[in-house]
Amino acid sequence: MKQLVSSVLALATSALITAQAQDGPTIEERLKDIAMPEGFAIEVFIEDLPNPRQMALGKNGTVFVGTRQAGSVYAVVDEDGDYKADKVHEIISKRNKLADGTRLNLPNGVAYKDGSLWVAASDILIRFDDIESKLENPGDPVIVANDIPKGESHFWKYIGFGPDEKLYIPSGAPCDICPEQENRMIIMRMDADAKNRETIAFGVRNTLGFDWNPETDELWFTEHGADHLGQDAPPDELNRLSEVGEHFGFPYIHGKDIVDPSLGHGHEPSMYTAPVQELVPHAGVMGMKFYTGDMFPAEYKNAIFLTEKSGHRGDPLKSQRVAIVKHDNEKSLSYEPFATGWRVGDKPWGKPVDVLVLPDGSMLISDDTANAIYRITYKS
Repeated sequence: MKQLVSSVLALATSALITAQAQDGPTIEERLKDIAMPEGFAIEVFIEDLPNPRQMALGKNGTVFVGTRQAGSVYAVVDEDGDYKADKVHEIISKRNKLADGTRLNLPNGVAYKDGSLWVAASDILIRFDDIESKLENPGDPVIVANDIPKGESHFWKYIGFGPDEKLYIPSGAPCDICPEQENRMIIMRMDADAKNRETIAFGVRNTLGFDWNPETDELWFTEHGADHLGQDAPPDELNRLSEVGEHFGFPYIHGKDIVDPSLGHGHEPSMYTAPVQELVPHAGVMGMKFYTGDMFPAEYKNAIFLTEKSGHRGDPLKSQRVAIVKHDNEKSLSYEPFATGWRVGDKPWGKPVDVLVLPDGSMLISDDTANAIYRITYKS
């Protein structure tokens, strides 16, 4: 693969790739074992990219990538249009001090709008203006907000701009299961300058993936279930927001009807919005996108592709995969695996994290464990 990666980037990559990955099969060889419906193919878009998580697409085709452990934000450029990365630019890292003297912590969230790149770390929101014209020297970012809610856990962010031009940012639970807290377990939205903040969803344990239905403009989002209620429960969730201010049940109700044994007394499932689809327990469901492209067969139009990074603790076939949910804009019609094979025996060699649909209709999948981004295509 043609890549021009800085020495700093190369050092970070070598630190994150395990000895097993270095000595074992190449990623290209491993991808031969990924199972998908007939006609679909998967290939490497870029490898040796440290810890890629959320992705956002620039107007000129730049793929911006947030990370968690790596602590950097990257710009991946395909210069010749062959859908293979040619250059990687490190836009900012945790090594860089911001104007207020702080440093980035877990810069998972990235969003692109009107030529600018927004980056959400654990407790700060920054912006790089006119970013695609200065990838090699982006300069200091604008600090948009430094009071984003933070806590002891679930405080890395997934962000995105909605059809209403608002920026959407979740604030996860500071615990596995605990009583509701102000400005936590929510999804909020705000103007691009972080003003006019509004909580639009309550009772959300943790979401690291959401998108808007292109037919209805309604927000749909993934949600991680609690960790310590058993091997087979509770499920992760796919939710739909139909009214501002809906409560999705956490910490009182898990899934559609599991009443929390400690905090659920006096709370009935009917009091809260149930998930559109219960997902695999402990799936670690992450990114999701409505498929808006034209490359895949018509049956996939507007279907939801979502990534399940972790998986069922007792069933490796329900682990580390891309799943698909077909729906009628209100309820789920089916939930099934789409791409599987990121495991060898009982150990994952990769973990899919985020989904990005490209203008040609192909789809990118980030993998923060194999340190790669893949491209899925279809040919009849």
